[in-house]
Amino acid sequence: KHYSLQTEKSYLAWIRRFIRFHDLKHPKDLFNAEIEQFLSHLSLNRQVSAATQNQALCALIFMYKHVIKREIVGLSYSLTKKPKRMPTVLDANEAGIIISLMKRKYKLITALLYGAGLRINEALRLRIKDIDFSNKTIFVFRGKGEKIDIPYSLKNS
Repeated sequence: KHYSLQTEKSYLAWIRRFIRFHDLKHPKDLFNAEIEQFLSHLSLNRQVSAATQNQALCALIFMYKHVIKREIVGLSYSLTKKPKRMPTVLDANEAGIIISLMKRKYKLITALLYGAGLRINEALRLRIKDIDFSNKTIFVFRGKGEKIDIPYSLKNS
């Protein structure tokens, strides 16, 4: 399905937790009520974030749809309340100060993460041939989600 390895590992972990939660019963013998019970448990007892609860739901839906070949519809469970927060963002001066205080070994990668907006895996996979100094461009191959390879322009950086 072209999911990242990390997503696959995460889905497997949620499926294991779901099976253990229901005393090692096979998922084909579990229905909406058991799925709702597990998701409500995550929200009420474990107090996980909304994103974590949603990831567990996605893992279970994936398992039932693609492995067990059964659609899950009409779930009713306790949703985790999303806290309303303002994002914390560094301005250019603050980011510059932090980057300037870093050891040389980490400075370049951190500058690329901040300045070009690269993801960590994208920055770590960079090779010299991916950087076009004359056009101030970085080519990112094998980006997240197998998207089209798009060059990051560094002209405004």
